[in-house]
Amino acid sequence: MSARCAPRGKPQAFSTRRSLPHRNLITDVAGILVGQADDARLASGVTAVVFAEPAVAAVDVRGGAPATRETDLLEPHRTAERIDAVVLSGGSAFGLDSAAGVQALLRERGRGFAIGNIRVPLVCGAALFDLLNGGDKNWGRFPPYRDLGYAAAALANDTFALGTAGAGFGATTVNLRGGLGSASAVTRDGHTVGALAAVNACGSANVGSGPHFWAAPFEIDHEFGGLGFPATLPPAALAPVAKGRPGENTTIAIVATDAALTKAQTKELAVMAQDGLARALYPAHTTLDGDTVFAVATGRRPLADAVNELTELGAVAANVLARAVARGVFEAKTLPGGPPSWRDCHRK
Repeated sequence: MSARCAPRGKPQAFSTRRSLPHRNLITDVAGILVGQADDARLASGVTAVVFAEPAVAAVDVRGGAPATRETDLLEPHRTAERIDAVVLSGGSAFGLDSAAGVQALLRERGRGFAIGNIRVPLVCGAALFDLLNGGDKNWGRFPPYRDLGYAAAALANDTFALGTAGAGFGATTVNLRGGLGSASAVTRDGHTVGALAAVNACGSANVGSGPHFWAAPFEIDHEFGGLGFPATLPPAALAPVAKGRPGENTTIAIVATDAALTKAQTKELAVMAQDGLARALYPAHTTLDGDTVFAVATGRRPLADAVNELTELGAVAANVLARAVARGVFEAKTLPGGPPSWRDCHRK
């Protein structure tokens, strides 16, 4: 390990028993499939979120150093109403090649926006910076992310690994190993909401050097340890501590719902959901981060009350995203050349 854990304590368990959807994954949203591919030698990977049918999508970017692909077409006034997939990747700007691999797989399967007798799969994406995490990045002329994207899309299904996997394989936070997290919930009106996050934050998912997560108030069913929030907030926990330089961090995420939303409504969902990063990470949305959140609506369930139901969808999406961030760190494993994992530091 290149970093030391904080002294171990014996945290008090906190009751977080509430109901969870079937898997507690973004794939609880009907029409969402996830595939992943990663390379231990590279210490990086790709997570492909593929839609069973083209879906309405939007994006909200708040970090100061984003790496994105095809995000302009998601604005409400753009022509294309729906897209086929969103890809999250390691590799910084090199990782944006992963979307080309997903696009190739979808084209082979006859997917895409029809223009004459040609179909163009619409694949948006974002990448995080993991180029200095100890992995072998001497890949030669072309980076491997296109092939990783193709492999990830080919494996898309309703179950997938969390923690050190996919786009979160080589991720880190300021003091602990980052990772790939996911969670889901159901609104009072019966809409399913899911989130998936690759956590490579400039800041911390944990309160100071202790085991408690900033997202603890939103935890369900002990999904990231059930420790609750510390009884007393250590003053030092509010001192912003950041890792790296501009461009070296990013938490990238996608939230999804089965509700039938317009592009403008989906944009609002992305904006509200982005608050989940601020609930789970401290600090968030910094000049050092490239925080990017996609929102997707598969359109399986209509809204009866557009204003109120969309408001609840956004609030729940922010909570679910916060939980996904914490799960990504909680499930991660220690890799050579990086910080320790939460489990190595805080689980006996």
